[in-house]
Amino acid sequence: MTGDSAARASPVPPLHRLGPLDALVMWARRSASLGRTVVIGVAGPPGAGKSTTAALWAQQISDGGFPAVVAPMDGFHFSADVLRERGLAHRKGAPDTFDVEALKGALAAVREPHRAAVPWPTYDRERHDVVAHGMSVPPQAAVVIVEGNYLLLKDEPWAGIGAYLDEAWFLDVPWEVTRQRLIDRRVATGREADAAVAWVDSVDRDNDAVVRATRAGADRVVTGEQLPQPGAGAERPE
Repeated sequence: MTGDSAARASPVPPLHRLGPLDALVMWARRSASLGRTVVIGVAGPPGAGKSTTAALWAQQISDGGFPAVVAPMDGFHFSADVLRERGLAHRKGAPDTFDVEALKGALAAVREPHRAAVPWPTYDRERHDVVAHGMSVPPQAAVVIVEGNYLLLKDEPWAGIGAYLDEAWFLDVPWEVTRQRLIDRRVATGREADAAVAWVDSVDRDNDAVVRATRAGADRVVTGEQLPQPGAGAERPE
């Protein structure tokens, strides 16, 4: 059978014939079929839709027979107490307010063959603090999608994160879109509107610039036009 006829007979469409989101899902399924845990990083600026999109991808990958789980980076914030002790509470969400070494350790554990469940911290947006064992990555997970702002940073201690990722995907959404999402999110979790705007236009805007500068380090880039829109089966952008 020739290559062309084999492709026509295959139930799996070639990647170049798929839309950009479907192609990424198909890549993940094919990679998982090799029999090891596949770890995908989903980076992008705050408010780009990382949580929503990662959850969608995880569901689609799982529907193809390869159990997938989303493991958010947000749980690796230093706790509120630690941030206060270090004088970093006013910079919460910046690169230096995360326990990067703990994240690397968790990623290394996820990649171990024949592993047990890996405890994974989460972030509670109502308490505005971390939950130490908020979830776990089960041993049967064939694909683990780690989503977070700073996965592609080249500065230490972030620089080593790439060694734990099979691929890194970047969500490229304009600042004018993410800014309004971030303001709405802070208001929805109890902040006053003026305080929400002030925080977004200072702390979040600075973080946004840092993250956008890492776009070139991604294996694949997905633009805002290609992403599912908030309200279309999504709880919130991240």
